Amino acid sequence: MPREAHTKAAGHHENAAKSHRTAAEHYRAGDHAKGQEESARARGHSRTARERSETAHGKSQAERT
Repeated sequence: MPREAHTKAAGHHENAAKSHRTAAEHYRAGDHAKGQEESARARGHSRTARERSETAHGKSQAERT
């Protein structure tokens, strides 16, 4: 279902944004090790979000035809 696919993609985008904000806070506080760790986590969420977005888009296009 496209709706469920888009909801999953949105969740991953939200997780990526949270991790990016957390990484920024660590960097701001001077904790670069934690910042890098959280940045890596954010990139993982971003990759997954992109994959889920592509899947959701494909499902939406398939329903339209």
